[in-house]
Amino acid sequence: MTALDLPVELRRALIAVARTPRLLVASDYDGTMAPIVSDPSKAFPHDESVTAMRGLASLAATKAAVISGRALRDLATLSRLPAEVQLVGSHGSEFDVGFINAIDDEAKRLLQDIAVEMSSIAARFPGVAVETKPASAALHVRNADPADAEAALVAVRDGVALREGVQVTEGKSVIELAVIVTDKGDALDILRHQEGATAAVFFGDDVTDEKAFTRLHGPDVGVKIGPGDSLAEFHIDSTEQVSLALAFLLGERRRWLSGADAPRIERLTMLASPNAVALVTPDANLTWLCHPEPDSAAIFAHLLGGNEAGHFSIGPKRTALPLSQQYVDGTMTVQTKWASLQVTDYLPHDVPVGQTSLTRVVTGKATAIVTFAPRPEFGKVWVQLEPEEDGLRISGTAEPMVLRSPGVKWNVVSDGAQQTAHAEIDPTGGPVVLELRLGSEDLGSSALPEPERRAQAEAYWKDWVDALNLPPLKPDLMKRSALTLRGLVHADSGSIMAAATTSLPEEIGGVRNWDYRYCWLRDAALTASALVNLGSTAEAEGYLGWIHEVLKSVTGPERLHPLYTIRGLGLPSEAVIDELPGYAGSRPVRVGNAANQQVQLDVFGPIVDLVSSLAHARQSRGLAGKEALSDDDWSLVRSMVEAVERRWDEPDHGIWEIRGTPRHHVYSKVMGWMTIDRAITLAAAFERDTEPSWAGLREQIYAEVIDKGWNEEVRSFTAAYEGTDLDAATLHIGLSGLIDPSDPRFAATVTATEAELRSGSTVYRYHHDDGLPGGEGGFHLCAAWLVEAYLLIGQRSEAEALFAQLVSAAGPTGLLSEEYDPVAERSLGNHPQAYSHLGLLRCASLLSA
Repeated sequence: MTALDLPVELRRALIAVARTPRLLVASDYDGTMAPIVSDPSKAFPHDESVTAMRGLASLAATKAAVISGRALRDLATLSRLPAEVQLVGSHGSEFDVGFINAIDDEAKRLLQDIAVEMSSIAARFPGVAVETKPASAALHVRNADPADAEAALVAVRDGVALREGVQVTEGKSVIELAVIVTDKGDALDILRHQEGATAAVFFGDDVTDEKAFTRLHGPDVGVKIGPGDSLAEFHIDSTEQVSLALAFLLGERRRWLSGADAPRIERLTMLASPNAVALVTPDANLTWLCHPEPDSAAIFAHLLGGNEAGHFSIGPKRTALPLSQQYVDGTMTVQTKWASLQVTDYLPHDVPVGQTSLTRVVTGKATAIVTFAPRPEFGKVWVQLEPEEDGLRISGTAEPMVLRSPGVKWNVVSDGAQQTAHAEIDPTGGPVVLELRLGSEDLGSSALPEPERRAQAEAYWKDWVDALNLPPLKPDLMKRSALTLRGLVHADSGSIMAAATTSLPEEIGGVRNWDYRYCWLRDAALTASALVNLGSTAEAEGYLGWIHEVLKSVTGPERLHPLYTIRGLGLPSEAVIDELPGYAGSRPVRVGNAANQQVQLDVFGPIVDLVSSLAHARQSRGLAGKEALSDDDWSLVRSMVEAVERRWDEPDHGIWEIRGTPRHHVYSKVMGWMTIDRAITLAAAFERDTEPSWAGLREQIYAEVIDKGWNEEVRSFTAAYEGTDLDAATLHIGLSGLIDPSDPRFAATVTATEAELRSGSTVYRYHHDDGLPGGEGGFHLCAAWLVEAYLLIGQRSEAEALFAQLVSAAGPTGLLSEEYDPVAERSLGNHPQAYSHLGLLRCASLLSA
């Protein structure tokens, strides 16, 4: 027998329930896990069932349990199930920590009387036996003559079963009298509550199991074994089929949790408008979209939880893999093509602030299948989809939401909790336009025809990128990197996101899953500087304006947090979305970021460096004096210097936000030095006044870094004072100009970094214990730093080779995530990542010089 011998409807139900965030799998024992036999002491379970239950119990977010009428001690002895499987005896009343309801002395005397009277009845009929349990006694008649069996049962029913305080449970060839309340349904509910299960599966064969079947609801699955009426939705014939069903469920659950269906991170493609971002999979499934801001809760979180977390998919009715997915050149419009079908996706720009709009245009000659399943608040909000003449109205949310789809006929179905809309569309008569409008209840037509709206959106990107001075090396990739950086800019506020996503893992199946949808002072400054170097200054000006507003919220510049929300507010506490299984089973899914409360004293340097880059860019355009370096910008520089003056000698958590004891990180000290150095250089270039103490402070920081940062034993500058561990960020000892690149100590640091932290095509941040379990990939930004360091010490061939490897890590649409696994050759971490793209642009510029 194989899983194909199971009813097809049951297989479909098990596939669906296997994709629930937290699953409870429970079963009766006799007649389910084990066959019914004449000698109950020899009712051993099928090995296949034991293996499957053990496998289910070992999976993340999955609980396996057996709820039996047997006494817990006997069940444990006979079942041979591992400790990971929860055992519940006495029809659901006996847990491993004791009985749900305590047995008092009066109940114990009653149980003794029951056992005595049952034994007296059993003695009158051959083949009848009594089983005494901690809270009940059972009369078994399976091995008796049918007439004797019925007579024995009647004797119990008409006698001791009528006594006050006795709970009667009848099953196949058995009557059981308990002195406490027993209910398998109660036990199932207790287990469900303990595990926070979002769905349950229960297998049972007896009358007593109906109490459990009555508690099933929504996506739950009930399976009855054998003939007879039942509240269970599905029926199978034998205990052997239970083994098949459990094994099938195990396979589906493991496959889903391990991410067999998760698209590789580097193959995800970002859509962007001035104030919104979204991600689509290679087969045109909208897998990620947040509203009303990119750092708000997700409306579609398929990326982190599969279909149940929300998705919007379009594809040909005849199943086929796409032929290609690519951007329209110079834009953020994405086209996914099949043989006779094309889906064009973009985020329109003519929407009010606070609203989000997505347009999907379907063209071609093949029938397309559309599935629309919005799941607001990461799937926590249940929505109703109401078809109207021109589309769907989404109700049950805090904000109005509609999907305009004139001419499309929707079929709305429910899984008992959430609703999903399906449609077949025929684009042969012309393009079919689907327009999602979040924050709006308007289902009417737009002011502009769709082609004009698309042209308007595309011109925004194309006009901008065509005006840049891009490196000539790998021009298409450089163009895409620049567009990606601008796509992470939130135009209305001026802030810049570190990445478009949260919780994409640094290790598949690991716990290093962080929320990067916020504005880090450091990351945003580096991004803005990269765009200034390409010839675009508007992003830097917007970002510096944002910083000025943030500074108003703190008592002094030295009290700036490392990151803020897109709108410049403090972050809420880091939280876990437990309902989501995570990308490829990588849990937990986090929102917020505890790094917000860390001390990171390096952030001031990149901000001053950005002001310097911006001032020189303005000067190159013919501006001078205060037009090139405004009073506001110089005030910001002074504030950053003030922050360094007050705190540079403190330990901090460093650039990598290590969740451990603060250290005196060399990189942070170097950035403190750079803050003062760039301020002094700016003042000289733009006739600004400095404080007499600045030059002395710059020299003091320099001297300390040289003295305490260098470790003669390892022949390198190290991650922190008094340590021997290395850190790729320490390369900035030379990249920043603190020491001359010709200094032998810089070359030695480059050599040590290469030997210790480079692995094939990537470079790791560090290898020391950071207090978190698991590992991570190499960082693309660290690889870019090493490319620059190679060039500074005259190793051009090594720089070119590593740059080529960095380029090869980009996905098919030219996007880079945060990290790379050089063994599995796959991307890791949040995506797309600003760090990675600004590093790529920097390398290409240096190599093109």
